Amino acid sequence: MKRDSRLSSVLHALLHMAEHDGPITSEVLGKCLGTNPVVVRRTMGLLREAGLVTAERGHAGGWRISADLETVSLRRLHEALGEPAIFAIGNRNETPECLVEQSVNAALEGAFAEAEALLLERFADVTLADLARDFARRHAQRRATQE
Repeated sequence: MKRDSRLSSVLHALLHMAEHDGPITSEVLGKCLGTNPVVVRRTMGLLREAGLVTAERGHAGGWRISADLETVSLRRLHEALGEPAIFAIGNRNETPECLVEQSVNAALEGAFAEAEALLLERFADVTLADLARDFARRHAQRRATQE
């Protein structure tokens, strides 16, 4: 089953953007993410609508982060992406009149709801600034071991 990796891709792109002086084109971001620039533009358009990035036109144009990294949580990004399903697993709904299926679905729905609430709560606690600091630490660590 295909997983929705848009949140991961958006985080990847935004961290590249945070490290870059000036705007970054969809083509450059597409190469960083291994995807088509059209996919980048579509996704960045959602972030623009949420007030997180801006687009600059022209020869030196591209995408730029317009929000403070300290205020952008993973949850806010998840919401900007249209709140895609958190889990790839779900209930069976082949025979809704079946009492066994009803019992199973009732148990699973409660567990799924609790797990999703917990994950979204954690997403609210992690910001782009947290990820940028972690990246900077890892980058410095790698440079130190290569010297």
